[in-house]
Amino acid sequence: MTAVTGRVAAAERGETRIADRVVAKIAARAAKEAIDEPPADGASPRATVTVHRDAARVRVSLELGYPSDIGRQCGAVRHRVAQRVKALAGMEVPEVAVQVERLHPAGAAQGRIR
Repeated sequence: MTAVTGRVAAAERGETRIADRVVAKIAARAAKEAIDEPPADGASPRATVTVHRDAARVRVSLELGYPSDIGRQCGAVRHRVAQRVKALAGMEVPEVAVQVERLHPAGAAQGRIR
């Protein structure tokens, strides 16, 4: 607010809204970045998001290679998603739920008949 006129400057007016689907894309990309070795034949991580004010609750579904440290990878996904959503969308992330949909055994794609 300027002291002379008592009005709010044009650059300070308005509101920025980021659609849930945009935050979901950020979250899915961040989850992909956090996975050590994504399975070659696995689907990319998917995310759904619920935004309320400046907070986003995130659910990520992903596929991992087997064998792997599933707990550590899920922890890395939660950390990376929360970090990237805060950095890129400016939202707090109080919850990141990670659901492992499928495990892909190492070398499974090589044994298939093409």
